[in-house]
Amino acid sequence: MQPAMAQSSLVEEFTAAAIQAVATVQVIDRSPANLCAAILQAVGDASRILYAPPQELPASLFSEFAADPRVRADATPEEVVNTAAGVTEAFAAVASTGSVCIDVSFERTGIVSLMAPLQVAVVAAENIVPQPRDLFRADVLDGRGLKRDFVFVTGPSATADMGPLVRGVHGPHKLHIIVLR
Repeated sequence: MQPAMAQSSLVEEFTAAAIQAVATVQVIDRSPANLCAAILQAVGDASRILYAPPQELPASLFSEFAADPRVRADATPEEVVNTAAGVTEAFAAVASTGSVCIDVSFERTGIVSLMAPLQVAVVAAENIVPQPRDLFRADVLDGRGLKRDFVFVTGPSATADMGPLVRGVHGPHKLHIIVLR
């Protein structure tokens, strides 16, 4: 575990880098009520919300959110394509780039993180590392970066392959990150 001062510094660096990458970031105290309120604020009036239960964070932390009638943990294929928001855990984040790390091989996390126009990623502050290379070390986060298939998500999906920058081509149009203190 990182000392509180170092962790606070990483959260600040991460937040600044994520905002520069056109993501929105909210840092909240860890509780089911705070997390539910933050997620519901981020998704606004979405009529359906995809949800991939977490692998690392306690499921009880998401209990109030999961009780909302709009939340679908086992959405049908049609619901998946026609849903405005998706909520997933990020098992880690990178301070220098503002990236969240999404485990695409865990249950429905990959689908939920890519299909909805708004992705809400929830990450624990203590799982923010300084550099991307830190995730490929066995002595960082118990080697979790070496034990899973994951993607770095830095801001909303964007491409300039065919001309001007276009957002939301390969995935979500917006990325909202909730950091749990």
